Amino acid sequence: MSQQDKAFFSTFVGVLGFLVVLAVVFLVIAKSVSKEDQVTVKVDEKAVAERIKPVGEVTVGTATPAGATADSAAAPRSGEEVVTAVCGMCHTAGVAGAPKIGDKAAWAPRIAQGENVLLQHATNGIRAMPPKGTCAACSEQEIKNAIEYMVSKAK
Repeated sequence: MSQQDKAFFSTFVGVLGFLVVLAVVFLVIAKSVSKEDQVTVKVDEKAVAERIKPVGEVTVGTATPAGATADSAAAPRSGEEVVTAVCGMCHTAGVAGAPKIGDKAAWAPRIAQGENVLLQHATNGIRAMPPKGTCAACSEQEIKNAIEYMVSKAK
């Protein structure tokens, strides 16, 4: 082995030894720090459950405007309640040709057709009026009540 090779080998072994000692020192420091800084986190399961609980729930069934399901609704709403909640949006102002509440001239030909025809038109929709006048949750009795109320105002 030449003098130059011996010098290179000696330097290489010295640097390698230094790196091994340095790695061992870092490993010892890391282990001692990790043991001292270990933190035990206590989890309050009730608090976590409160924070992640759903903000609402899904109810299967047809919802009424009052918020109860149709299955649990006690009694159908009165005609005035249905008209105020739904029908009045168009029938108060006469939107898209809807006969205004209390307009005897506009209601007379419709009343002459009979209550069954009025119910059929209200249930299935007619011209610009959608089925049930956008009250999909209204029962047939509530639609009848609304018709009777509006007819009574036109007589």
